[in-house]
Formats: sequence, C-alpha cells, structure tokens
Amino acid sequence: MYWDCFYHSSHSNWAYAYDAETVHLRVRTKRDDVDSVTAVTGDKYDWERNRADILMEKVFADPMFDYWEAAVRPPFRRLSYCFRMHAGDETAWLTEAGPRGDEPQGCDGFFDFPYIHEIDLGTPPEWAKEAVFYQIVPDRFANSNPDNDADDVTPWGEQPDAYRTFGGDLQGIIDKLDYLGELGVTAIYLTPIFESPSCHKYDTVDYRKVDPHFGDEKLLKRLVDDCHRRGIRVMLDGAFNHSSEHFFAFRDVAEKGEQSAYKDWYHVRSFPIEVKDGIPSYDTFGFFGHMPKLNTAHPEVRDYLLESAAYWLRDIGIDGWRLDAANEVDHHFWRHFRRMVKDINPDAYIVGEVWNDSLKWLLGDQFDSVMNYPFSRSAMGYFSHTGMDGHTFAGSIGSLLVRYPQQKNEVIFNLLCSHDTPRLHDCVGMDKRRVKLAVVFLMTYIGTPCIFYGDEIGLTGADNLECRKCMEWDPAKQDRELFDFYRLLIALRKEHPALRRGRFRFLKADRDDSRIVYERLDEGQHFVVWMNNTEEPTTLSHPMETDDWRDALSGEAAPAADGRMDIELEPLGYRILYRNLSGEGGGGNGSEAGH
Repeated sequence: MYWDCFYHSSHSNWAYAYDAETVHLRVRTKRDDVDSVTAVTGDKYDWERNRADILMEKVFADPMFDYWEAAVRPPFRRLSYCFRMHAGDETAWLTEAGPRGDEPQGCDGFFDFPYIHEIDLGTPPEWAKEAVFYQIVPDRFANSNPDNDADDVTPWGEQPDAYRTFGGDLQGIIDKLDYLGELGVTAIYLTPIFESPSCHKYDTVDYRKVDPHFGDEKLLKRLVDDCHRRGIRVMLDGAFNHSSEHFFAFRDVAEKGEQSAYKDWYHVRSFPIEVKDGIPSYDTFGFFGHMPKLNTAHPEVRDYLLESAAYWLRDIGIDGWRLDAANEVDHHFWRHFRRMVKDINPDAYIVGEVWNDSLKWLLGDQFDSVMNYPFSRSAMGYFSHTGMDGHTFAGSIGSLLVRYPQQKNEVIFNLLCSHDTPRLHDCVGMDKRRVKLAVVFLMTYIGTPCIFYGDEIGLTGADNLECRKCMEWDPAKQDRELFDFYRLLIALRKEHPALRRGRFRFLKADRDDSRIVYERLDEGQHFVVWMNNTEEPTTLSHPMETDDWRDALSGEAAPAADGRMDIELEPLGYRILYRNLSGEGGGGNGSEAGH
C-alpha cells in the first residue's frame, strides 16, 4: 500500500456532523490500491466498552485517489477514531500521528471529534433539497406593462448587447406563472431587481427600492405572494460586493473627496476619484469604474447592507438570497449576514456566487450553497462531445462530491448554464440529443437543479450577452417537444424522493468508454440511469440481481436475465430504470457497484 497517499483531517469535509446524532468520516487512499477500510471508533472516556469497527464504503474516486466514507452515530456525541487499511495480506493503520504498520493500543493519538453541537451544524433548508429552480433575467423575460418602459427601450427580440433594455418587468413574470406552473418548477431565482442604470442591474443605486422599470415594492410583494400560493419559492440576487457609481455614498466621495463622510465606505487608493488609463483610483468589481467596491468591513456599510437585505426578507417575504461576487466579500460580513437572515427566516436559502472550490464558505457559518460552476464545467466537458470517457467524467464528479459535506452536496446549486455563460444548446453544438442527455443527468443527480430561462424551449446564445436574449413567447417559434421533455424530467424528479435525496454512485465508468451507468438509492427506491454518450447504437450490460425493474418514464417492465441487464441504447440515448424497495430496508442489493 502507498502510505503516502493516506489522508484524513479531523474537520471540514473529512469529519463533520451530518445531523445532531451522526458524524460522517472520510479517508483517502491511492486509487485501486486498498481493498477495504475500517473506521475503528469509540468514546475516548470509555474506549473498550464503546468501541465499534465500521466497514467504510468506497463512495467516490478521482484519477489519483479513492475516497471512503462511513456514517457513525456515537452514543454520547463524541468520537475518537482511526482507520485500518487492508490490501491483500497487508494491514496498516492511520492515526493523527500518521500511518503505521502495528496495531495501536487504546485510543491515544487517535483522531478526535470532541462533540456534536447542533448550533454549529448550519443545516440548509429542507425545501432546497426538493426544489427545481428557474433563473430569470427580468428585463428579458416578459414585458407586460409598457408604461414603465425606459425611453430608449429596444423592441422585444432584437439582438441584445451590454446596454440595451427590453422592458421586461415583474408584471411579466406574474403573467407567466401559469407557464412556470406547467413546466413544474418550484422556485425562481431573479437576477437583480433593485434600482440601477444598467440593463443587468448589478450596479445598484438603491438597495431598498425596486427599479421603477420593473415595478415597485407592492408589485414585488404581489409576485412573491402569488408564487407562494402556487408552491413556488422566490430568491433575489444581491450585489453587496460593489455599488453603482451613482449610489449616494459614492457620489458624495466623488464630489467631496477626502472630506466625504463616506470615504471609508470604499477602498480608495488615492484622491481625487478618477479612472486613468483604464485603472480606477479605487477598488472596483474587475476594472469597471462604475462598480466601486464597498468596504463591507466598515460597520456603517455592514449595517446599511444588512438592514437592506433584511427588509426584503421581513416585509416582502422572499425565500432566499443569491449573492453576487460572494468570494470577493469578507467572511466576517457573510457571518453577520447569515445570522441576520436566519434570525428573520431560518428556512431561507443562501446561495453564493463562487466559481471554484467553495469549502470555506460552506462550513455552516456562511452559505447554505453555492452556484456549482465546477459541476457545469464537468457536465459540459462530457456531454458536449464524445471525447471524454466515463472514467474521466466520473473522476471529475467524484472530486466535486468529496469537496463538501454531504448536507451541502444535497442542496448545491447545480446549473448547466446561466446569464454568465454560453447557453446549453450552444455548449453541445445545437444537438438536441446532447441537450437531453445533459438534462437527464441534471435532474437525476444529487443537489438542487436550476434551469436558465428559455433553455426549455430551445433558446440559444453563445456568450454572456447573447445568452441573455429575450424569451421567445411565440409558440410557433418554441421547441414544444423539448418543453415537454423538460416537464417530464422535472415531474419525475418531483415524484421520486430517491432522485432528490438518495445517494449517488457510478456503477460503470470505464477508461476509453464514453458510456456510463449510475444509481440513486434511498430506503424506498433504487434508480439506475444508463447513458450512451456516443454517436453509435450500443448495448450496455451490468449485473442486476432482481427482475422487478421498470422504465421510469414509460412504466414498462425491464426484467433482468441470469443476474444481468442488457440495455439497447440509441446514439446519445438514455434509459432510466427503477424498482421499489418496500420492506427491504433500502439495502442496495439490486445491482453491484463497478469502479
């Protein structure tokens, strides 16, 4: 065994409280190097009577390592532990002091989980596990009130650019709630709606006012109430990293310089306020001079922003916040923000915009979730062509799943595209078969899925300006077959808890083979999804020990024969099978894992 590849840390995503009674342990070994791992656990104050040896499961893998996991329910909420590795005739132990070849006596030098404190759990809202989100750019979704249009509004459907507004408004969203209900989504995420001079609204002028071209606070309240009556949650977008250059505090700084009472609200490097050779004399979002960066560590700035965010939660009744450029804001601010949000509504959902590994924001004291752009990169890398084999794809997904505690994986905000990326159709070369494969994966994967408006009817857009084009409402120009497909997959996810809460695992993901098989499994049902990510017809085979499988979409029986299942798939085809586990306690005996 390669001892140098053993790794564990007694905190964060390696050892964490999943709930008030359960600790999840993870450990890493070299890929395909160790046959089995056992967690040797117990209570440090009474080791002999409370010792329990728990066989761990190999749950994830990446190109270099295997990851093993076990759930432990310590009777007194505290835990000491080490790991015992087996490979052939070799045995090794991993303790806090490092790997060793001799069996340790007692628990001195073991890893320690001192106590499960419920207050530290940072439990995400349960409804987020059930939700299917739909992202809307309000200016581009529907214009139902021309009276509030800007003077220079662009005719609906023309080519978008960085400056054009098209007149979409909150009334337009209200008028299309029947459409969203037909699609089946259960939550909407609106990009910023606060007063702003731009079409995208990420440069906020007034954090306590709806942009008049969208409507007003009364209309937003009506939208939220109408959504709630339909079982739809509403999440707003807050740009608290930076303001508009027209925000009252920055205007004062620009006018009065060092004499301004608000000069410390921003990060000013030198006065006077100016932009020279494209570089502002103050910190900004990127190098955009019209988006000066707020000093969120300043108590007055912090209090202003927190009070603003609290208003929309308390008085309007929104269900959560998506936080723009969240990784550029200090962690102290976000800790204050979380406490404020959860004090008003413990069930509110907090999603940060972070494009990379986000563990430091997901440890229970800041966000419930983040926009999972690493997931979209992995998914698009696989479904956009046949060049990536299943082994590589499974490795990239496995590396994402091991990044975060399980309760965060269950509500991670999964998206295939957004207002900041090319649209799904463009990413997969306008091949609707690939669109469908990607959507099947999104809707049967662990986490909270989000659809970007218009993807469901075939909207295209190759960059982050064109992707924000106007929604197409002419039925003759919509892909209604694709809409029905989205509706079918959303309904399937909503109907079956295993697709929302069950564990995820690859069953087949091999080198030099772009076909995959994976499962979702809970106590009541077992799903197996088969995918042929090739341009040729194929037959996929996998061990299946029972003959009670059914097609999840057609209801047809899909029996196994002699302990195996053979599935014929069209080019870029898929099949979703399931079986009920009633009375079996959810034991995963319907298939055998392949690695």
